[in-house]
Amino acid sequence: MAILETKKLTKAFGALTAVNDVSLAVEAGTLHSIIGPNGAGKTTLFNLLTGTFPPSSGRILYDGRDITGTPASRIAHLGLARSYQRTTVFPAFSLLDNVWTAAFATGNSWSGLMWRRTDRYPEVTERARQALSDVGLSSKSNQLAREISHGEHRQLELAIALAAAPRVLLLDEPAAGLSPDETRKMVALVRALKGRYTIVLIEHKMDIIMSVSDRISVMHFGSLIAEGTPEEIQKNPEVRRAYLGGVAA
Repeated sequence: MAILETKKLTKAFGALTAVNDVSLAVEAGTLHSIIGPNGAGKTTLFNLLTGTFPPSSGRILYDGRDITGTPASRIAHLGLARSYQRTTVFPAFSLLDNVWTAAFATGNSWSGLMWRRTDRYPEVTERARQALSDVGLSSKSNQLAREISHGEHRQLELAIALAAAPRVLLLDEPAAGLSPDETRKMVALVRALKGRYTIVLIEHKMDIIMSVSDRISVMHFGSLIAEGTPEEIQKNPEVRRAYLGGVAA
């Protein structure tokens, strides 16, 4: 059963149509990857799914509910959480405080915020600590975000997303800029989360895509040109021409 769907989703910026009539269905519990060359519309699609941009036309359905046009401030409360290509953390906060903020913002603890200390929200703190544990950063929870490595920043981004207690994780190039060792660690982390969450993944590293995906959708110039299993995508001649090249050979 699809937990996240788009129906003829389109986003135009003036004369440029960045996402063109895209219909896809992400099955609950799967890892569904979206690939394509730079400028194919992948990140714009994520921006539509998370309410950053309103669509020009088409619909977005989440768990059977039409969420088209829902503002970004509400999307995380519905159970969709996202990481970004570029790290977006508070550098002067500790890792725990960064994740605590996300856990609090998407929880039900707003009442009395001005009158209670943060340590009076034990359920929020526990959720934040669990998220850090899930990404392997428990031992650095009190370290400042500006003091950790780029690879650890990517892990922290993921912990912030997990702290929202999502049902669907949207991961936008989580391995971007990582060293080979850091990439292997990130791939292992994504594999560990697979099955616990429905994951929608954008990634340019084809070895990662082919090894972790259940299904793959391919975008080119804003449109979907193919969808299938990793094996089907590797053999698809249109995909080879548009994107994969020698990697699929």
